[in-house]
Amino acid sequence: MALHLSWVFVFGILGNVVSFMVSLSPLPTFYQIYKKKTSEGFQSLPYVVSLFSAMLWIYYALLKKDVMLLITINTFCVFIQTFYIITYFYYGPKKEKLVTVKLMLLFNVFGFGIIFFSTFFLANPKIRIQILGYICMAFALGVFAAPLAIVRKVIKTKSVEFMPFYLSLFLTLGAVMWFFYGLLLKDMNIAVPNVLGFIFGILQMILYAIYKNHPKKMVEDPNLQLSDQHIVNVVKLGTVVCLDVNGATPPQPNNKNYRDGGGDASQKV
Repeated sequence: MALHLSWVFVFGILGNVVSFMVSLSPLPTFYQIYKKKTSEGFQSLPYVVSLFSAMLWIYYALLKKDVMLLITINTFCVFIQTFYIITYFYYGPKKEKLVTVKLMLLFNVFGFGIIFFSTFFLANPKIRIQILGYICMAFALGVFAAPLAIVRKVIKTKSVEFMPFYLSLFLTLGAVMWFFYGLLLKDMNIAVPNVLGFIFGILQMILYAIYKNHPKKMVEDPNLQLSDQHIVNVVKLGTVVCLDVNGATPPQPNNKNYRDGGGDASQKV
């Protein structure tokens, strides 16, 4: 039993470390925003969604009570995503500020409020945790499916300029850590979404190996651009599933929306 708990702790700590790094990866992007005093067309949606995810996983962890390491990383994610949103709001144009306020109201006020009040007062605690766990898992699975747009773009352009290798690597590692954390705790709400995260992470790295030597194609397709945070490691997702090592290089003009994103981490759960 003691050995089992030790492994739970080890995987939880490793998941926290990876998700922590992923959550800090947008810092170069926001440094550029600070220097140029403009949000440069970056979108606030990834950070709002990551904040919402972290809030969900904290709520779940508080009710579950035996997943403290989800609380640590997601608390950090709430802090860092709030910082990103405030910075974006400060330097964003008036129209984007209005969009950000609407997104915050939709996800973090009304969305979270509906989930909270519809589950917190349920008489049966087990049913409450079960329903909330399904909600967190569904949201995490949706976020992990987001990289499909980038995978499609890589195959279409035969170029990996839209898919940083180290970001995919760290998100895959994070998915592995949180999968074993959830598995050892027998919590499938944590473990299952990270299976999908691992599969998509491996797929991205395989595509990187195949197309890394192909010449870059300067193709602009806003509909295929994706933020790092949309790949948020589930536990960041709430965790990291608060979830870019979001890969710490300033974004390029033609793929900045993909590199600027959000985690979790529990993605990151």
